[in-house]
Amino acid sequence: MNKRRVVITGLGQISPVGNDVESAWQNLLAGKSGIGTITQFDASELTCHIAGEVKDFDVSQYIPPKEARRMDKFIHYGIAGALQAISDAKLDEFTELDKDRVGVNIGSGVGGLPLIEDTVRGVVANGGRKINPFFIPGCLINLIAGHVTILKGYRGHNYGIVSACASGTHAIGDSFRKIQYGEVDVMIAGGAESAVCTVGIGGFAAMKALSTRNDDPAAASRPWDKDRDGFVMGEGAGVLVLEDLEHAQRRGAKIYAEIVGFGASSDAYHITAPNAEGPALALSRAIQDSGLAFETINYVNAHGTSTPLGDANETNATKAVFGEHAKKLVVSSTKSMTGHLLGAAGGVEAVYSVLAIRDQIAPPTINLVNQDFDAGCDLDYCANTARKLEINAVASNSFGFGGTNGTLVFKRFDG
Repeated sequence: MNKRRVVITGLGQISPVGNDVESAWQNLLAGKSGIGTITQFDASELTCHIAGEVKDFDVSQYIPPKEARRMDKFIHYGIAGALQAISDAKLDEFTELDKDRVGVNIGSGVGGLPLIEDTVRGVVANGGRKINPFFIPGCLINLIAGHVTILKGYRGHNYGIVSACASGTHAIGDSFRKIQYGEVDVMIAGGAESAVCTVGIGGFAAMKALSTRNDDPAAASRPWDKDRDGFVMGEGAGVLVLEDLEHAQRRGAKIYAEIVGFGASSDAYHITAPNAEGPALALSRAIQDSGLAFETINYVNAHGTSTPLGDANETNATKAVFGEHAKKLVVSSTKSMTGHLLGAAGGVEAVYSVLAIRDQIAPPTINLVNQDFDAGCDLDYCANTARKLEINAVASNSFGFGGTNGTLVFKRFDG
């Protein structure tokens, strides 16, 4: 069968650099960091005191406060990102929308960890009979999609993929397939996360995965820099409206870009340590799936977490896939400004990849002062300043614990 073409018609995001798409994008292009000292709890006993927190977020813009109290914050962020994207796509204005053929797939890597932490504290203090009856639905990962489908009356697919830090990318890629093969016409897809709590920060700190540059938070996330010492936790959500091209054209939708490729793979190597073969396989599969020549890709939104092993590993994977063309790529990590949003990372980075195509500009990797050539990090990482660039196609990478990998390919829509 002929696979249907799939386009992006709506964008939404909540992140440490802004609570709407355009303000966040402008902050990224300006190289503004959203990372600071943790305010949500007292982190002084931990080795890491910093995170990319969402600021000045008003959940009442999206759902009633009474309802919001029954949910963990990651659900708040996911609903907000989804409603922004739906509004941007003007789906509600299309009176002929067949809601049986609209689905939602918004994943998360961790889910309702703060709510779980608070509930356990309550159980220790007061016993199990005092547990809030909304506790379980308040922290389940698929409940973002559940709430969005209820709010909008969508009766298509309703789920959320869980694959660690690749969750958002896998959710978008899987949704892409659903539309390609005609199961639905529209998918609301992405990722959401909010794990800035004692257990979340403390758990990653115990693994020595987090930066401890507590005296200079804005400079703590520094992918491919010799002085990188770990990632910085972030939180938020990134959501896209994916739509069958003919359906989008029939309703006169604005089209940002076309999604043309998705690749996934497993390292089959180690629970937490990376290897280059798995990421390279996901990247090459995505490009092959797109049908594009490898040299058509000229910008990569990298996973780029700012860990010593991970950054070098991703560079090696990129060089293995692109060969000599790797030297011509512009690569950047928006995590240098947002921190690592875990399961939401692929969602927000897909949004930023689409915007890079729209505006023909690559966002920078900030804090790249002393590039780590000794570790083989020798590509063009768009250091510190956004760059105007002819961007025909973008690859966006996400890799997660357990050796799970995903890559999306977007290209300029050419009619």
